[in-house]
Amino acid sequence: MVQAWYWDGAAGDPRRPHRAQPSRPVSLEQLRRLGILYWKLDPDKYENDLELEKIRRERNYSWMDIITICEEKLPDYEEKIKMFYEEHLHLDDEIRYVLDGSGYFDVRDDEDRWIRIFVEKGDLITLPAGIYHRFTVDEQNYVKAMRLFVGQPVWTAYNRPADHLEARKQYLTFLAQSA
Repeated sequence: MVQAWYWDGAAGDPRRPHRAQPSRPVSLEQLRRLGILYWKLDPDKYENDLELEKIRRERNYSWMDIITICEEKLPDYEEKIKMFYEEHLHLDDEIRYVLDGSGYFDVRDDEDRWIRIFVEKGDLITLPAGIYHRFTVDEQNYVKAMRLFVGQPVWTAYNRPADHLEARKQYLTFLAQSA
């Protein structure tokens, strides 16, 4: 089951857990209210997984590739990690299925506070278009993930502030309606 908590706000290595003290866990229901979807799958059978195929078909996740984020496999690793950790949004959902390793997605809640979501092997997560977020590997410095898209892949990140974008406006409307 996915683990999520409010970020402690401390400076320092973003690859550390950054749990607020006392702990302030965030439930899967709270994540759903932010538009975040989550499934736990068996990544050892991702090539022939009927459950994954069903999710892809139902949600129209038609395109995929696999990315390995580690120093040995990703060119310009440190620069890419810094870029992934810049607060940004996308015009499309961000869909990631962790096949191996682990990391953190940080997302903004409806009061603009950071929630840290720990993703590990077997976690499939969808962040809605327009949500401010960032990503980092954890202290293991390794994650292998399937990237899924509806239609053709688009990797454009819009750093904050990007409130003028239609995807952000639609997301804020969604939050207001789900409140």
